[in-house]
Amino acid sequence: MTSPALKPPADGAQSVYPAAFFDAIMLVSFGGPEGMADVMPFLENVTRGRGIPRERLEQVAHHYELFGGVSPINGQNRALIAALREELAVHGIALPIYFGNRNWEPFLPDTLAEMRAAGVRRALAIFTTGFSCYSGCRQYRENIQAAQAAVGPDAPEVLKARMFYNHPGFVAANVDIVTRALAEIAAERRAAAVVVFTAHSIPLEMAEASRYEQQLLEASRLVAEGVGVTAERWQLVYQSRSGAPHSPWLEPDICAHLRTLRAAGVADAVVVPIGFVSDHMEVLFDLDEEAQQVAAEIGLGYVRAPSVGLHPRFIAMLRELIQERLDPSLPRAAVGRFGPSHDVCPVDCCLPGSSPAKSGRPGGGRPGGG
Repeated sequence: MTSPALKPPADGAQSVYPAAFFDAIMLVSFGGPEGMADVMPFLENVTRGRGIPRERLEQVAHHYELFGGVSPINGQNRALIAALREELAVHGIALPIYFGNRNWEPFLPDTLAEMRAAGVRRALAIFTTGFSCYSGCRQYRENIQAAQAAVGPDAPEVLKARMFYNHPGFVAANVDIVTRALAEIAAERRAAAVVVFTAHSIPLEMAEASRYEQQLLEASRLVAEGVGVTAERWQLVYQSRSGAPHSPWLEPDICAHLRTLRAAGVADAVVVPIGFVSDHMEVLFDLDEEAQQVAAEIGLGYVRAPSVGLHPRFIAMLRELIQERLDPSLPRAAVGRFGPSHDVCPVDCCLPGSSPAKSGRPGGGRPGGG
């Protein structure tokens, strides 16, 4: 049987299958090197067609040397799949889970070919980002479409799960994480501590074509309120900016903001990578190396909260996203002001802007990177 390709943005349009039919799950992510020999080929994949000079790739390769050339993202995604597999089994959902990446093994075309060989007809894709923008959603859909074209007309159909930035499970996991991080600050200083939520910066024109910033602000607000942190004690900032200096990206930058806080008399900050679902290379380098060094330099108390990772409430949330597609009668959980995100993206959803961003840093402008 020939399956219709996933054509952004009309996921599943004119499908030959019933709306609630899925026979597999596919975790879709960015990918990352798993040894020093992989680093340069990986960076070349990420930057292909962007005209980034070789010397810049070599500079970024040095970041990976700090970690033996291994980005933790693939290992973290495999652990996530194992946890989700157990969660589905407990709830009687017997669907296989596959894993496909944009930029490193297992590549999406290889994963779709494996699925086709196993007889998979229609999969539900879960992207490793909960926020809407071109590089975090639409581009992954385009990647899937290209992989389907490479595999052939009998490639499995793929639909996506909705963005989960305001799902109560995502919020609850982060509330628990931030509460634990605040507890690391001495009791007499805790009430004055500031919570700094971070996310990957993207070009301003890309942000203006999506709800990325709005969703990040809403998620941050929901988590802060859940922890009991007042509006004056939390901010949303950005990290991993990579464009040319004259190109506007979302600001403020995390390191500049830490300096601003210290200059204003703030003694302690809890940094929360709310825009990421795992502690991959950018989180480790940008927050645990660069930002932490700035905090030490200026005498700012610094606690870095982990990403949601394998938090039980986050894993349960992924299971709930799957269940709501298998049974459309189930309620679609969401908290806050905006309601649940759509399953099928509108035609003008998450456009890249007037022109695709030309990154000066490999992988720039893509939340959920390696």
